[in-house]
Amino acid sequence: MKLTHNKAVLLMLAATLMWSIAGVVTRHLEHAQKFEVTFWRSAFMVLCLLGILPLVQGKDVFKRMRHGGIALWFSGLCWCGMFTFFMLAIMLTTVANVLVTLSLAPLLTALAARLFIGHHVPVRTWLAIVVAGLGIAYMYGSQLGQGVSLAGTLLALCVPISGAANWTINHYSHEQGHEVDMMPAILIGGVLSAMITLPLARPFQASNHDLGLLFGLGLIQLAIPCVLVIMCTKVLKAPEVALLGLLEVIFGILLAWLGAGEVPGPDVLVGGTLVIGALVANEWVAWRARV
Repeated sequence: MKLTHNKAVLLMLAATLMWSIAGVVTRHLEHAQKFEVTFWRSAFMVLCLLGILPLVQGKDVFKRMRHGGIALWFSGLCWCGMFTFFMLAIMLTTVANVLVTLSLAPLLTALAARLFIGHHVPVRTWLAIVVAGLGIAYMYGSQLGQGVSLAGTLLALCVPISGAANWTINHYSHEQGHEVDMMPAILIGGVLSAMITLPLARPFQASNHDLGLLFGLGLIQLAIPCVLVIMCTKVLKAPEVALLGLLEVIFGILLAWLGAGEVPGPDVLVGGTLVIGALVANEWVAWRARV
């Protein structure tokens, strides 16, 4: 299916909205604990992708995975990190903390590209990295002063780090003349995440109510939007994807606030404003420069 620019924007918005339901849904779980939540979400996503991928990429998609090369498996490992760290972080800290931290991904990606594959980083991006870093430091520092555990926020930081590693691996592979197929990489990531968390998830405690919600996360919050975003990245420019992706932060915090009564604290609002403001300014300038 050939996407126009407008359709790609609409699909990206839909994907962002679907991504943002993770926090509010997990707040309505009855008995499932953090590792079990992570396992079931990844496992259900894998089951869903086994049906979705042949529809999107043809019946031979799984055969092609055999020739994907080592970069495909490294990319899958990065997706595994994103899936696993995200869900564990959501279960350990507030939705706002996690989503604000996730918004660092484009800036950490630029930094990783400079350190590992020698890409030039514009001055505006260095400034954005500094401002965003101050925002995160303020947010985390305020929580530490209040005696709040930082385990969840530190796990959340591992998500954009995994994302930056994923982009760097894929871009390096592209420069070497080999394209990594991201959809099978997502499937690999889900399988690895489920395998890693399975031993820690037992004994299972999830009720039927919990399993229904977790299936919804696997399908609606993970499998479908991941496929949509990969389709959109073939049409939209990187700054557009980054700016539209920021809506996940806004949608997610609002849904957790309205649907679960999780009000973001002033430290998150101040730190988040610095982080998101720096990213918006950086991506907006990059977008205008390319138009």
